[in-house]
Amino acid sequence: MSDIAYLAWETPSSSLRLEQAEVHVWRATLDPAPDDVAELSQLLSSDERLRARRFYFERDRRRFVVARGILRLLVSEYLAVEPGCVAFCYGRYGKPFLSNEFESSCLQFNLSHAHELALYAFSYGRAVGIDLERIKPDRDITGIAVRFFSPNESARLLALPKTQQRKAFFNCWTRKEAYLKAKGAGLTLPLDRFEVSFGDDQTACLLEVRDDPEEIRRWSFRALNPASGYTGAVVVEGCNWTLKCWQWPAPSS
Repeated sequence: MSDIAYLAWETPSSSLRLEQAEVHVWRATLDPAPDDVAELSQLLSSDERLRARRFYFERDRRRFVVARGILRLLVSEYLAVEPGCVAFCYGRYGKPFLSNEFESSCLQFNLSHAHELALYAFSYGRAVGIDLERIKPDRDITGIAVRFFSPNESARLLALPKTQQRKAFFNCWTRKEAYLKAKGAGLTLPLDRFEVSFGDDQTACLLEVRDDPEEIRRWSFRALNPASGYTGAVVVEGCNWTLKCWQWPAPSS
């Protein structure tokens, strides 16, 4: 039986709390009203605004602004501070984390966006990674799988009925990316050096890591069903945690 998160994307109450044994995943649209975009833009830091200006297309600039603005709002809610007080640092491979002044909170987070949708994951004291992909009908899934996936994975993918291959490919891709993001490893670990499950009838999990077999016990995977035409995954350090899926915006406190 698949563990894919067909949980309802609920709107939380104003008394939202993240418990130690919980992981919260938020879903948000990146195409809000223009006034909302302007308000979110005001929350960004100077370096984020500079990054936004580097996008050639207005659509990409708007998606970046909205994604980062919502991240700041959510982080500030969990930290109980003003959004402007939130400061980010970045790991060697680009993973954002909180600056030293918030280190004692132990809040961990990650985000991913594709097309007009974004996902955000939050936990306390557990490394977390999340990935979201739009299921594109024109992607050369066979060529990419053979080039980047392990031989076992590409063989299993191509053995599936044609009608299942595209969704399975994106399941595989998001689970691999979420795992790498949780580790903060970028692409220093090649995609063919570890294997994940990817069938809709399989529990999402890490099957093998060539150079470190113990990794299988260190991480928990959950498949996500964010919207029609999308797939996603969240990877969390450790086990014995529960997942709650929320829809942004949340009501005002």
